Amino acid sequence: MDDKDFAEIDLKELYKQLDSNKNGLTQAQAEQKLKKFGSNIITRARGESQIKTFFKSFSSTMAILLWVSGIIAIFAGIAELGIAIWAVNVINGLFSFWQEFAAKKATDSLMKMLPTYASVYRDGKLTKIEATKMIPGDIFSIQAGNSISADARLIETDELQVDESALTGESTLVSKSPDYSKGQGKFAYGNLIYAGTTVSVGTGLAIALSTGMKTEFGKIAQLTQTAKRVDSPLQIELNRLTRQLSIIAISIGVVFFLAAVFLVKNPIAKSFIFSLGMIVAFIPEGLLPTVTLSLAQAVQRMAHKNALVKNLNSVETLGETTVIATDKTGTLTQNQMTINHIWTKESEYEVSGEGYINNGEIREKNKPVVLSEHSSLEQLIKIASLDNDTEVQAPKSLKDSPK
Repeated sequence: MDDKDFAEIDLKELYKQLDSNKNGLTQAQAEQKLKKFGSNIITRARGESQIKTFFKSFSSTMAILLWVSGIIAIFAGIAELGIAIWAVNVINGLFSFWQEFAAKKATDSLMKMLPTYASVYRDGKLTKIEATKMIPGDIFSIQAGNSISADARLIETDELQVDESALTGESTLVSKSPDYSKGQGKFAYGNLIYAGTTVSVGTGLAIALSTGMKTEFGKIAQLTQTAKRVDSPLQIELNRLTRQLSIIAISIGVVFFLAAVFLVKNPIAKSFIFSLGMIVAFIPEGLLPTVTLSLAQAVQRMAHKNALVKNLNSVETLGETTVIATDKTGTLTQNQMTINHIWTKESEYEVSGEGYINNGEIREKNKPVVLSEHSSLEQLIKIASLDNDTEVQAPKSLKDSPK
């Protein structure tokens, strides 16, 4: 069934198809379904092994030319030059591999966007479980601040509004209700909610339709994992230059070999060594590390501006870009706001901490603030606390408590 079918079908019929009911699943049903549908996780497509990725850093067209140049230099009796060329190639390959490995680890964070726990009805009781154990047919509760763990059909709502920017890129909150309605776009059914989105306002009760890679969020993750890698303009130009240099160097080597043999009358062995030296002389050993170092410096400068680049060659591709069309909210940003300053009529205060981590404090002129000594600030914080439905969750153990 597609979204349209799930949105239009009668709720009683939907319960029947999902082998569920308004009181949720029993624990026995849940265990059986978990075996059938698998865990509610975003799985990773099997990519290149680290070993293959490592050796690819040493097997570009220019790198192969340098390996061959080192061998030629050794045969030509210039062992020091051959070893130096190989050393440059090894250092360049190691540097490229480490740069891309570190960037890959930093950007591989899709799974972190799904919540850790969900409140579901099991045996008729509302129970908090790991979100990875949610299954189609689960009846679950959501409230403001919750991330949604599965694609689902709404059963009950109370002023529910959802932030779907993780899927659509639109920061405008979307009103949701159990009643069927169809707007514009793929995610426009008013009675459906999707994994990876967030409840901004209100509360609701929903029945899970699909989990894991079967969700719309999972399908997007699958697309990002299976995207084909293509050569950048710089790689294409370097490969072309390498082929041209190889042809020119070998041609000149052959010409000098023939000239040394037939014109200068040198012995064939000596002429051959001479021609090998000429070939090596035409190979730009410093070109590859120069290009790599330039790209690495560009990556570092972008990192200082909070822009993370996964592949070195992407920097050059970005440099050729003239127009970028994007909707940034929830796509290029984390879609979170954090307070860092508070102003009252008496003073200005700095607030530390970041995101949802409960480790911040309020300071005035670099000194911790005692609320009882700042009446206006205390009153402001009380009003802000009472005017929303945010809840502070205690750490699971003392060792998890913020220092």
